[in-house]
Amino acid sequence: MGGETDGAMAAHRAVLDAEMERRGQWPADAPWVREAVAALPRDRFAPDRLWRWDGWAYVPVDRALDRDGWAGEVYGDVTSPAITQVTDGLPSSSLSAPGVVADMLDSLQLEPGHRVWDVGTGQGWTAALTAWRTAAGRVVSTEVDGGLADLARGRLASAGLDVEVVTGDGTRDGLPAGGPVDRLHATYAVETVPWSWVRAVRPGGRIVYPWGRLGYAALTVAEDGASAHGWVHGLAQFMGDRRGPAQPSTGPAAYALVRADNDAEVRRVLDRDPAGVDDWGVRFALRVAVPDAVLFTEDGPDGPVVLVHDGAQSWAEARPGSGGVGRPVLLQGGPRRIGDEVLAAWTQWEELGRPTVYDYGITVTPEAQWAWHASPDGPRWPIAQPVPTRS
Repeated sequence: MGGETDGAMAAHRAVLDAEMERRGQWPADAPWVREAVAALPRDRFAPDRLWRWDGWAYVPVDRALDRDGWAGEVYGDVTSPAITQVTDGLPSSSLSAPGVVADMLDSLQLEPGHRVWDVGTGQGWTAALTAWRTAAGRVVSTEVDGGLADLARGRLASAGLDVEVVTGDGTRDGLPAGGPVDRLHATYAVETVPWSWVRAVRPGGRIVYPWGRLGYAALTVAEDGASAHGWVHGLAQFMGDRRGPAQPSTGPAAYALVRADNDAEVRRVLDRDPAGVDDWGVRFALRVAVPDAVLFTEDGPDGPVVLVHDGAQSWAEARPGSGGVGRPVLLQGGPRRIGDEVLAAWTQWEELGRPTVYDYGITVTPEAQWAWHASPDGPRWPIAQPVPTRS
């Protein structure tokens, strides 16, 4: 039975490897990533219980009861995470999507001998991959959940890897011990970069982190250590800092809570098809310019309906023309006109030449952080103030 199980898992690994190859997800400039994943496959770091969304709720998928289903969650798709923990009905930890992990490790520009701070140990998989690349004793990892930290220590030890796992708050406590690191790799999303992260990385070192609800960036610390800046490197959605500000919930239920039974306060005709907002270039431009706007589409009788809310009291709804002959309309309610903000950001994106996600960057200083287009001196948008850290 053991050999049969090992063979089936090897087949799942091979399918994912081939799919990563087909989609061009293995980084050409960092072939070590593929080698590390082969040496340390993600199923060895996955817990025996995973979670699957069944359309209504997250339901458990146990390795002992449904071996194929469990393997399917681990190796389902290069763009899909495996949910490893659910708290109060919502995912609270995961194994990140393989394609995103590979791309972020490529962005890290990791070399043998580098010292790495892995912020957000989770299951220990990314700490393991970075340790495979560096050397024994060169990776320290921080995990706020004591139970997860204990499990990760066991998995890393079983893999024969010398990684220090510290139970603590990586966002607020700073580097656990030792001098500056060469690389910082975060596995959970923060809207603002804690200044303690910049201080923990030597001048010329890199910080790769998920940026808020959408995207991930790679920053280089300036030679004088007084700032860090770099480019957005891709699109992805990550779980947020558990102790940080709550992010607005997505989906129809969240929109319904914000709108409640309120009628529109403003109604106006639009001169554009609201369905165009589904372009990922537009979506990311909105993420930059109106970061608290949660936007999604749902099917309506006359075509896609765009729904927007801010997680508090303001909402907007853009509907296509009735029967394909009328003009689209925008309905809005609440203390702010979030629909107008979205339209203004959309227009600005067009005026900038319809940039892609890779045309944006971020600058971090002790006093302020901002996103920018094309260059640090180009058009910019403020980001909320940095998270306070302990001295």
